[in-house]
Amino acid sequence: MTQTAGTRIVIERAYEASIEDVWELWTTKEGIESWWGPEGFSTKVHELDLRPGGVMRYAMTAVDPAQVAFMRQARMPLTTEAALTYTEIVPGKSIAWSHKVDFVPGVAPYEAGNKVEFFAGGKTVRMVVTLDPMHSDEWTQRAVMGWESQLRKLAPVIAIRQGK
Repeated sequence: MTQTAGTRIVIERAYEASIEDVWELWTTKEGIESWWGPEGFSTKVHELDLRPGGVMRYAMTAVDPAQVAFMRQARMPLTTEAALTYTEIVPGKSIAWSHKVDFVPGVAPYEAGNKVEFFAGGKTVRMVVTLDPMHSDEWTQRAVMGWESQLRKLAPVIAIRQGK
């Protein structure tokens, strides 16, 4: 489910998994590299300092032919180096961060924030991802589509960890 809450965007997903497995996928280099980024992109984590004020530096690369074509048409690099700064870490409960949006051609860089909350319930983990809107409706929609895509990538990674 995706909805707009005021000016923020909220995406909810539930996965059949333990909170420990889902938390590990969000908080380790190997976990993040296994699913982060929209479909058609791969991610390489260069630095991960999981604490308030710590950073995650990573490179996201278009690898699928359709994504490569889109990036070229948009005159964007195939690999984007990015960093986020953690603002909140509550083990097993929530992760929040800010990141600089500096990859949009013709748009001055600006800060945006995200937060993910984890709710364990029996054999299920519900995640609530809250996003700041971007500078335009078009780019906000692209961000939502990217998050929905990468959360789809998370599902089979969790299933494999659960032995399914």
